[in-house]
Amino acid sequence: MRRVKWAADYLGEAKCRIVQPQAMAGNWKEKLGGKKLHVEIGTGKGNYSLGMSELYPQDGFVAVEKNESAAGIAAKKYDEYGRSNLLLVYDDADRIEEWFGQGEVDVIHLNFSDPWPKKRNAKRRLSSPKFLKQYEKILSDDGEIQMKTDNSSLFEYSLLEMLAGGFELTDVSVDFRREDHPEDVITEYEEKFIAEQKPIYRSVWKKKKDETD
Repeated sequence: MRRVKWAADYLGEAKCRIVQPQAMAGNWKEKLGGKKLHVEIGTGKGNYSLGMSELYPQDGFVAVEKNESAAGIAAKKYDEYGRSNLLLVYDDADRIEEWFGQGEVDVIHLNFSDPWPKKRNAKRRLSSPKFLKQYEKILSDDGEIQMKTDNSSLFEYSLLEMLAGGFELTDVSVDFRREDHPEDVITEYEEKFIAEQKPIYRSVWKKKKDETD
């Protein structure tokens, strides 16, 4: 996206921003007052987490974005709406396991992540083994990963990597918005793809239960 000149200055004073997320590890639910903790990695301009925080006021939401301009736009929205159950982290999520306590997160949302199509960049994908190992640590026993994408190659890659990484597929769709889903807010990207009648791929994953006694 185009550079937003005021984003850096706004992020420096944003009320919704957590500057040192590692200092919050284990205390997010107390801070947000939520029964469940949702984390959206790659929130973009922030509409999804904002809408979900309104739809589920009993839960806490942490939106993560590494792009300065997108994060600045999201922060401005969050401050204007003043949702007490929504916070922003402006940072790269490559060390996300340091931000949350073990088993602290209930839902991880991966919405239209960068597909990094070149093979040499596969480790940057948010569904690569590097990230999946961290998700497993911070997810609760009943926690889940909810992924949506318009990219069929990323979807196929993610299915294989998550299965290999020890996650269990609990729901899958190759045309998620074919039916109404009022429980899930439509992202900015989805609005565009729905208008173009393009399919949305979605999968939901949980950690496999330890069946040993």
